[in-house]
Amino acid sequence: MNSVQSAFWVVALLVVLAIAFDFMNGFHDAANSIATVVSTGVLKPQQAVVFAAFFNVVAISIFQLKVAATVGKGIALPEVVDHHVVFGALVGAMVWNVVTWWHGIPSSSSHALIGGIVGAVIAKAGAASLIAAGVWKTVLFIFVSPFLGFLLGSLLMLGVAHLFRRASPLRVDNWFRRLQLVSAGLYSLGHGGNDAQKTIGIIWMLLIATGYSAAGDKLPPAWVIWSCYVAIGLGTMFGGWRIVKTMGQRITKLKPVGGFCAETGGAITLFLATALGIPVSTTHTITGAIVGVGSARRASAVRWGVAGNIIWAWIFTIPASAFVAGVAYWLGRLLFA
Repeated sequence: MNSVQSAFWVVALLVVLAIAFDFMNGFHDAANSIATVVSTGVLKPQQAVVFAAFFNVVAISIFQLKVAATVGKGIALPEVVDHHVVFGALVGAMVWNVVTWWHGIPSSSSHALIGGIVGAVIAKAGAASLIAAGVWKTVLFIFVSPFLGFLLGSLLMLGVAHLFRRASPLRVDNWFRRLQLVSAGLYSLGHGGNDAQKTIGIIWMLLIATGYSAAGDKLPPAWVIWSCYVAIGLGTMFGGWRIVKTMGQRITKLKPVGGFCAETGGAITLFLATALGIPVSTTHTITGAIVGVGSARRASAVRWGVAGNIIWAWIFTIPASAFVAGVAYWLGRLLFA
């Protein structure tokens, strides 16, 4: 096998690995899309995963690929990226995802991927090869997205409580069981739109680095876009059951009205971030919204200890995945010499 053929098969292998990561992303983050609608009893788990997966894929027709452009071109200097960097980034993100999924911790696949890119690039060429603006706006939204979710979730809960203060609890429950289908669909659209684009971005980064796409191209190849959206949809269908209970009930007890407010607040946050081209964590966003809904009722309704454990997982995600990615980068140099 000549060097050109070898290079092709290395790229093909890494594309398959990236799509596998996208599937894992959907699997890992499925709980974010379905936890509230399952925990409130509006949909059964089997119905919820199909419902969420459908809207994950439909997002392909809704959002521009601004997040993909940020990940593909806005995190690291293009001339530094090669197949070793991409391999390290993917392995770092996937290892962290498996560890947190196994322990039922709702961490961020998105920030694991960003951490993976950062770690692999630093291992190769140092921090100067990172694009500061892209990295810092991603880091900033680690804090902005849950805060915005919290703020919108709590404001929506307070507004709904005021509007329906004279309605009977049974009537409110019946109304919001229907409305939660709308909010869950919107949240799953936002989840698919933001998360699938991160994998599109890293495959695009790989194709540019290896000459299969030009750096000036406005869009990646269509097969990349479709593969990533379908993969995240399939991952969602298989679900992340270990995390559903944490997200849906352990942080705070939810009723349909609370589920509607949390999903709507989370969806607005995701739509805004995707429009701005910022890769955010769906986990951070919906957790902030759920905490906001709970605290709008009363502060004691939130299990702050559980929320605190989740926050620690957020803090460690980027440095942990970056460390693993740095090690994987050197391993990749041995494997793909």
